[in-house]
Amino acid sequence: MTQTTTEKAKILIIDDEEVVIDSCLQILKGGAFEIQTASNGSAGLQKVEVFQPDLVFVDLKMPGISGFEVLEKVHALDSTIVVVVITGFATVSSAVDAMKKGAYDFLPKPFTPDEFRLITRRSVERRRLMLEAIALRREKELLREQFASIVSHELKAPLSAVQQNLFALEFELEKAMTEDQKGKFERIKTRIGDMLKLINSWLRVIRVDINQLKVGFKPLSVADPINAAIENLATLAQRKGIQINFELRDLPQINGDSLSLSEVFINIIGNALKYSPDFSSVTIAAQAEDKLVKVLVRDEGIGIPSEDLPHVFDGFYRGKSGQEAAAGHGIGLAVAHQIVQAHDGAVSVESTPGKGTTFIVCLPILNV
Repeated sequence: MTQTTTEKAKILIIDDEEVVIDSCLQILKGGAFEIQTASNGSAGLQKVEVFQPDLVFVDLKMPGISGFEVLEKVHALDSTIVVVVITGFATVSSAVDAMKKGAYDFLPKPFTPDEFRLITRRSVERRRLMLEAIALRREKELLREQFASIVSHELKAPLSAVQQNLFALEFELEKAMTEDQKGKFERIKTRIGDMLKLINSWLRVIRVDINQLKVGFKPLSVADPINAAIENLATLAQRKGIQINFELRDLPQINGDSLSLSEVFINIIGNALKYSPDFSSVTIAAQAEDKLVKVLVRDEGIGIPSEDLPHVFDGFYRGKSGQEAAAGHGIGLAVAHQIVQAHDGAVSVESTPGKGTTFIVCLPILNV
């Protein structure tokens, strides 16, 4: 249920004391609320399913089903329903326990009308914000899906068709074209190729499906994706005369997807190579620390200005120093960040302009 400004908030009061229910009804009388009551936990749970309240007040101490059990079952039905427990002064510790189990707040007896109105307003607002957050997440996912569809079908497919026809036309006209015409063909091919690379970069960011990625997780050594990345980048390293030093230690296993982690290290090590001077070195070190496998990738490159550091993992962001040093779309580190997050890990960066950069990837050790 999503509230609008014209809808009344639904409140359910579950308490075995009639005087408490009557008091609550009197306090909220005339407010913008739709209220129902129940005298025990079983009846209350039945009304939760039918009434679908935004807010439930429940007494912890009732005959039959306790308030704790009501709380657990309400959250099992709908975790967005706000639950406030009502308790006597002697059981405040129980109310704190209830909050640890998911109750939003507690109201000690006896309470004043102002106290009850205040906690009601806060709780209804809490529910509204939760529903808005869910709606925004759904809208964001829908936009991502729509954007991916538009990019794939409305941009990528026609461009790919143009590219294929251009290749065919070039082959047919090869002997008839002048050198100037061949140069124009090459420039057209390059621009179309660049556009397709950019579109593929967009799609990579949009389509990182964290839940789907986790399905294929297996125990592995972090050395495997690192070695795969180094092998993938060997040609670039050789072309620039850069030495890649990988300090491998005997490490505990992690739980993850080797292919996607290879992409993480291809992006990070690739950046280190691109932004490092020729004939320098890139050092990769891995160690176990505080239930984590910690991988450090250090370069001797141009470094990252302090104003750019907070944005290096943002999609399509490229700092001024990066734009001057190497071409790119600012996608790789955003994708790496998403993949590391999917592994319940973290990636961070430290840098001093002119003295190099260190990327730190932390991945949780596999519990055995």
